[in-house]
Amino acid sequence: MTLRLFYMIFCRLAGWLMLLARSDASKNMEILLLRHEVAILRRQVGRPRLSWADRAVLSALARGLPAVLRAHRLVTPGTLLRWHRRLVARHWTHPNRRMGRPATDPAVVALIQKLARENPRWGYERIRGELRHLGHRVSSATIRRILKRARHGPAPRRADDRWRDFLRTHAASTLACDFFTVDTVTLRRLYVLFGVEVGTRFVHVLGVTAHPDGAWAAQQARNLLTDLQDRPGGFRFLIRDRDTKFTSSFDEVFTGDDIHVLKIPPRAPRPNAFAERWVRTARTECTDRLLIFGERHLRTVLDEYADHYNRHRPHRSLGLRAPTDRDSDVIPLPTGRIERRQVLGRLINEYQRAG
Repeated sequence: MTLRLFYMIFCRLAGWLMLLARSDASKNMEILLLRHEVAILRRQVGRPRLSWADRAVLSALARGLPAVLRAHRLVTPGTLLRWHRRLVARHWTHPNRRMGRPATDPAVVALIQKLARENPRWGYERIRGELRHLGHRVSSATIRRILKRARHGPAPRRADDRWRDFLRTHAASTLACDFFTVDTVTLRRLYVLFGVEVGTRFVHVLGVTAHPDGAWAAQQARNLLTDLQDRPGGFRFLIRDRDTKFTSSFDEVFTGDDIHVLKIPPRAPRPNAFAERWVRTARTECTDRLLIFGERHLRTVLDEYADHYNRHRPHRSLGLRAPTDRDSDVIPLPTGRIERRQVLGRLINEYQRAG
């Protein structure tokens, strides 16, 4: 701001030096023009906003004018007095900022917001107790003020549990299933039913048909339960959409095995995000890059791709491991010859060490 003031003073001095070389008639003409421009601006702007540098320059220049002309300028004597009264009031109203209660540490503020965001059912006292356990002494009023400033209301901050929280908590015991379609070269539409183990991302391609109905879907559900008998861990929930192909007989297959069927809200694919994500992956890496000739061809292609997906393809959510890879640590091995294995007719490459 000080640099700006010096720059404005320099500009005014340079302008004054340039005026010395001009004639009186030219100066008088410019004064009349400037007065008319100011009159026009006064009709359009009620009260202009001036910075402190503008006020300093205008105050200094106004002292050189006759008393009669000061009253008709943008900055009048009353304006100068008002600025002075405001400066005095600000000086005595705002004492030394170092006095009073110190501000809360920004790290503690961020921690309070994090606790409230990750635990929507925690109240102010619960958050205060957790902070005390972590070595921070903060009052409930301070916590309330910080959360109010961040637009976090009192507990509970959400009416009910979200699908995201439910899936994160019950991922290991949750299945997800859905249909997706593939069009053949003869423009015949085929329906693919699949299931995903949410915890491990293991995919089961259950069946391919051109005429899906309730009986066919129920039979594929029985086949899925048969396959799950060989998989470790038990499943308690099945997530599906409200497709009419999922009939009551389909649900009874799972409820008979103590698996609770959860229907996602209408027109809301996000609650079944794991199944939707696999559809996108399968289309991008497989079916959209091949010409499908019939049911048998599509089933062969999807079985081979599912084997690659479950056995070899890395997943970011699993720490770049495949669903069937149980080893979480990477063991460094000496450099050796690497072999390439081609899947789906050279569409996908897999790499492994030479045996």
